[in-house]
Amino acid sequence: MDHNYNHHQQQQQQQPYPYSSSSSSSYGYLQQQPPNPNSSSSAAIMYPTPPPPLYYNQQPPSYHNASPSNYPTPPPNYHPPAADAAAAYPFQSSQSPADYFQYYPQPPPPGYQQQQQQYTTASAGGSYPQQPPLPPLEMSNSNYHHYHHQEDEFSSCSSTPLYHFSNQFSSAPASPIYHQQQTTSTSKPPEEESSDSSLSHNTHHHHHLSSQTPYLGQNNSSSSSNQQHHHSLSKKALKVLLLHGNLDIWIYEATNLPNMDMFHKTMGDVFNRLPGKKTRITSDPYVSIAVTSAVIARTYVISNSEDPIWKQHFNVPVAHRAAEVHFLVKDSDVVGSQLIGLVAIPVEQIYSGTRVEGFFPIINNTNGRPSKDGAALRLSIQYHSMDSLSTSLYGVGVGGVPGTYFPLRKGGRVTLYQDAHVPDASLPDFKLDDQDMHYVHGSCWNDIFDAISKARHLIYITGWSVWHKVKLVRNTANPEYTLGDFLKLKSQEGVRVLLLVWDDPTSRNILGYRIDGLMATHDEETRHFFKRSSVQVLLVPRMAGKRHSWIKKQEIGTIYTHHQKTVIVDTDAGYGKRRILAFVGGLDLCDGRYDSPHHPLFRTLQTVHADDFHNPTFTGNLAGCPREPWHDMHSKIDGPAAYDVMTNFEERWLKASKPHGLRKLRASYDDALLRIERVPEILGVNDQPYLDDQDPEAWHVQIFRSIDSNSVKGFPKDPGEATTKNLVCGKNVMIDMSIHTAYVKAIRSAQHFIYIENQYFIGSSFHWGSYKDLGANNLIPMEIALKIARKIRSHERFAVYIVIPMWPEGVPTASATQRILFWQNKTMQMMYQTIHRALVEAGLEGAFSLQDYLNFFCLGNREAAGPHDDVGEQNPALGNTPQGLAQKSRRFMIYVHSKGMIVDDEYVIIGSANINQRSMEGTRDTEIAMGAYQPHHTWAKKLSSPRGQIYGYRMSLWSEHLGVVDDRFTQPESIECVRYVRSLSEANWKQFAATEVSEMRGHLMRYPVEVDQRGKVKSLKGYENFPDVGGQIVGSFLGIQENLTI
Repeated sequence: MDHNYNHHQQQQQQQPYPYSSSSSSSYGYLQQQPPNPNSSSSAAIMYPTPPPPLYYNQQPPSYHNASPSNYPTPPPNYHPPAADAAAAYPFQSSQSPADYFQYYPQPPPPGYQQQQQQYTTASAGGSYPQQPPLPPLEMSNSNYHHYHHQEDEFSSCSSTPLYHFSNQFSSAPASPIYHQQQTTSTSKPPEEESSDSSLSHNTHHHHHLSSQTPYLGQNNSSSSSNQQHHHSLSKKALKVLLLHGNLDIWIYEATNLPNMDMFHKTMGDVFNRLPGKKTRITSDPYVSIAVTSAVIARTYVISNSEDPIWKQHFNVPVAHRAAEVHFLVKDSDVVGSQLIGLVAIPVEQIYSGTRVEGFFPIINNTNGRPSKDGAALRLSIQYHSMDSLSTSLYGVGVGGVPGTYFPLRKGGRVTLYQDAHVPDASLPDFKLDDQDMHYVHGSCWNDIFDAISKARHLIYITGWSVWHKVKLVRNTANPEYTLGDFLKLKSQEGVRVLLLVWDDPTSRNILGYRIDGLMATHDEETRHFFKRSSVQVLLVPRMAGKRHSWIKKQEIGTIYTHHQKTVIVDTDAGYGKRRILAFVGGLDLCDGRYDSPHHPLFRTLQTVHADDFHNPTFTGNLAGCPREPWHDMHSKIDGPAAYDVMTNFEERWLKASKPHGLRKLRASYDDALLRIERVPEILGVNDQPYLDDQDPEAWHVQIFRSIDSNSVKGFPKDPGEATTKNLVCGKNVMIDMSIHTAYVKAIRSAQHFIYIENQYFIGSSFHWGSYKDLGANNLIPMEIALKIARKIRSHERFAVYIVIPMWPEGVPTASATQRILFWQNKTMQMMYQTIHRALVEAGLEGAFSLQDYLNFFCLGNREAAGPHDDVGEQNPALGNTPQGLAQKSRRFMIYVHSKGMIVDDEYVIIGSANINQRSMEGTRDTEIAMGAYQPHHTWAKKLSSPRGQIYGYRMSLWSEHLGVVDDRFTQPESIECVRYVRSLSEANWKQFAATEVSEMRGHLMRYPVEVDQRGKVKSLKGYENFPDVGGQIVGSFLGIQENLTI
């Protein structure tokens, strides 16, 4: 994010993280049809070999006729749930009555032995194969009581997004008595799946709620429910197992829920009733699905129902160690929610791939008794491990990411940018696969300036910050227009110029007196500049929905932002036609962003940065201080996917321009959008693609977002319709969280290496050694660690390079900055400890170090004094302040603001999203990203390392960062490359940290921490604090958990 967190230290409650799923699987896995034997509808999506992209106006092929794809698919023996669940039992068909008593020490329910016999006779075609024994892994107690107070009236869960769902089939599948389905053998589990030592001795007991007897029928009389529940509640220890793969879950219905709303409705609910209409006020139930402390899915809310029917299907990615999967039935209230009760399914029951299905009693959290006589939840759950999912059969990008809002688009061209400006001949030349092809180093802001200058119909800009005074081009060859003057000029030519800018709530414009906000985004200044022009500017606050509580509205409006950065224009398509061109990435059009691969500190202070000094680390006297160099990643999309970027703008503009409050008295902006279908010159998205797919330079591109229905117009209001657009459902909100989907799919598909540059790296808190319930539950760090662990067990090389800023932008000693560093350290340590366990289990602990697989880096620069310096004499008044020390040492970090990932040199993701909860969740900051690959430059196509534009881009980035080019860089996964890059980064750090000032050739430095043999991460010896500016490198925690810094 472009946020200085130090200005926003507000305490917030934990917000669990949602993960999306649908019957079409947002992660591309298990493209199964929701079971309904009576349905006449067509089969669900399945991708043939190789899987084609999902294009608009194209019917997907049938599931039943599909051949193997690169997406994880159900095993051949997978059977969807049947259609009737009146007599459902989730007991394993391989269990004997003795097996039953092992897990259920009470007497078996009536008919159990008869039903068991039914599935072991000829009527079932023979007996089911015996289930192999479960692995002897760690034990843990049920932590069901954790959820009792997890969502109170102040809980941020009230707007937490959850997952995709499906209700396209009219009747819920009925469940057979039991399904024995193994996705992979568990006679010997993957060695990565043994839990860490902290869990291995956690073997205490609890009331036996996890092995709950399923409810046997739909008779809700007290006699039947008493028969069901009146067994002794014994105690039992549960095994902690690693769930890494997907959970296939159906939530069908609940019966006989208690009325939780007698005193919890608002006055409006009571008095806003129509005269003479009798409406019973009762519970508004929904179901949260949780693994450990992380909420992974949730149904939508059904108002005023004690017998709700959801019929929702979830295909949820998991990477969690847990003893149970919890289904928490809750009552939604305006100010939060109440826990009605829970159902806990032991992980060991589903670990073999067996589907468990039936009615289960809903247990009260406080006393271990049923929440109400006859209260039950009907569900099914099946686990598909990574071993059963074909995640990388055809490469990382092939087929795109299914189950997302925008489809994969083919026939385009992509330009990849590093930094805002790359001077000619400043970086080495790289030959690509075709020896006649060379990687072209684009110059981002020059290209944006050129695209705006050639626009004839429209210029649409979104930004966290847009500053009218910024100059995109800074050389004598072109007039040095400011952005504001340039846009005014274009609007006078008849071009439709629209700006969507985040409205910083701390900035104000009162009677002409402007107060710049804490984030210094210039929003009010920019709006005032364009006030009497034909350029239309909307300052858009980040707003919660109408049905959110006042507290939730304040949290969203104060803490979260609109963070997308896009520029959309029309451009020449030849033959008198125009097409849409879009820029997407991490660069805002504002101050502080203009930089080159040289990243000067002092030498440009009186030239290209004379009116553009930016360094929020320093406060007070800034005379003679170094500027903050800025490194970023950006992209240009020329082709069909650019129209999806424009659709995002249009959806946001229509939402933001809708009059509300005092704005109803103002002029409307909702007709400002240009309807391109009425402009004959502009080609449509389905017209002839820009490049033929046979062209070796063609790209396949897909647009992803983190955004919810409070920020766009066009998302369906009916939760039942959201599945048609692959949206996930939150509490009174619909969410597109496909950026997280894309990252997880790409990581799971990686086979050789991953290269990441990101402004933040925080996540998978559910697996930290402490603060597990923080709520930073995105899967990205854990998925990377487990990918490395799997490669170690397979004795295959794999390497991960992660580049982050030395410290978050702002004052490094500030408490918010220190908390971010603390969470970052927790994330690092969790990853290294996971790798350590894998090395030990593979017997390779002495052969390789942890950093032979995973390395964290930062960027910095140091300039020796020279004759062309623009600094002048050192300011003696600064003394030993951070400003004075930085001026004396002539060094400073290069701020990494990138938000990108490269996988196997064949797939790239670039956008505005950071790797933290704010960017990945979908209900916090709004984000946009692109994922792209060249179909002619993949491992599957070449049977060797791809050498297309993505390879050239990574090599260009490495040449900028390291100052050298080496043949070892062509094989990033090799141990030789990893160790060489690390040696260069260590040398660069020593030069940066030395007392003597010297010119730095390379900028990539080891992140200043040490990793011991067991994965503990601590500060580098002798460097507990950052040079010159202070602040603990590993961060510090002051006992305040909040949503701001995660």
